Amino acid sequence: MSEVKAGLYYTKDHEWVEKLENGNLRLGITDFAQHQLGDIVFVELPEEGASVEAEGSIGSIESVKTVSDLFCPVGGTITAVNGALEGEPELVNSAPYGDGWMIEIQPNGEAEELLAGLMTPEQYQAEQE
Repeated sequence: MSEVKAGLYYTKDHEWVEKLENGNLRLGITDFAQHQLGDIVFVELPEEGASVEAEGSIGSIESVKTVSDLFCPVGGTITAVNGALEGEPELVNSAPYGDGWMIEIQPNGEAEELLAGLMTPEQYQAEQE
């Protein structure tokens, strides 16, 4: 059974979203997603300052099995990119909810309203069963 972390929001595409104290959102892929992908060997992410559309592709994750697009559940401006993944993409496998985070985004609109459209940990867990 994959880990589903409390306090986060989840998408049907197996991304997690965390609301930060400054109102920005942090995004990564779930434990389930990294297990499905296998050993991750490369992560391509957008540049800081890039504008992204809700549900738009913001990069890709390459594993020994496949290449998958990474989608952003909300629109906004990228405020931070996890540069550690450039040299250590395997952080996504070892710590998908920690050091393996992908981006931070300043959302277009109120975070609470945007997050209301995502799944709670309980809803996401039920989807996995």
